[in-house]
Amino acid sequence: MKQRSIGRSGLAVGALGLGCMGMSEFYGPTDEAQSLDTLAHALDRGVTLFDTADAYGFGHNEELLGRFAKGQRDRLTIATKFGLVRKPGAYERRVDNSPAYIRSACEASLKRLGVDTIDLYYAHRLNLETPLEDSIGALGELVEAGKIRAIGLSEVSADTLRRAAAIHPIAAVQSEYSLWTRDPEQGVLQACREVGAAFCAYSPLGRGFLTGQVASDTLDAKDFRRQNPRFADENAQQNQRIVDTVKSLAAEKGCTPAQLALAWLLAQGDDVIPIPGTKRIAYLDDNLGALDVALSADDLARIGAALPPGIAAGGRYTEEGMKGLNA
Repeated sequence: MKQRSIGRSGLAVGALGLGCMGMSEFYGPTDEAQSLDTLAHALDRGVTLFDTADAYGFGHNEELLGRFAKGQRDRLTIATKFGLVRKPGAYERRVDNSPAYIRSACEASLKRLGVDTIDLYYAHRLNLETPLEDSIGALGELVEAGKIRAIGLSEVSADTLRRAAAIHPIAAVQSEYSLWTRDPEQGVLQACREVGAAFCAYSPLGRGFLTGQVASDTLDAKDFRRQNPRFADENAQQNQRIVDTVKSLAAEKGCTPAQLALAWLLAQGDDVIPIPGTKRIAYLDDNLGALDVALSADDLARIGAALPPGIAAGGRYTEEGMKGLNA
């Protein structure tokens, strides 16, 4: 698989990464054996960036990835996150970026992952209570101590990214980016290029909606998408036109909707690394097929015109989920 650099960190990863969140929570029933098989298949296919967070499954996701990494740590680039503090059994959360919390969260993640160093450590969300100088300073100390290799920020504004990069090099920004979420184009992508940070695109398939394989009324009762505004009945009906357009464009290119959506993201720049999440090998293989889809300048212009920014109906998250976004 072609490699892409994570900013100026010296880390290079496969052009498509793997989001591991759904292997522990949020997207219906989970199966550890199935997830471990998918992780192994991903690594065999050339995926090297594996993305998790301490908040996914209240630590379970890191433990799962840690079990997989055992004995082959040098083959994986592990990204994890801190800062979202959740209440057990609830979606409710608070954001903590205090230096003391950062240090304790890092130690806990290292233990769950079973590693000595985290390759890419993200602030999952930022709040306005802790001075940026304090939180970035604490992360810089973790770099100096060898606990982490590179610093990342998630869902930050362009101004915050520039301020953070003036304190310590930022290797990557992770935010939602897809054919129905074009927000990063409003300044964050430009700021990433100014400071030399890669952009890791999460939910590049619109939480599965863009594949045409997800219908709100068929989701598991505990699937968090049931509460997501874009999956709500009226919004979902309006957003179906986006899926229909993606399907039509994909048919013209002779690929699947998922492959078209990911190929479009890959074509946005060599510094963009999509991290589609899945717990199934079949979906993983479908996603990896995007690497073989070539989009011309005309193709990209046509796709962009058919699916302009702001086309999606409904917000990206509920009000609770919006805490700390674009701080």
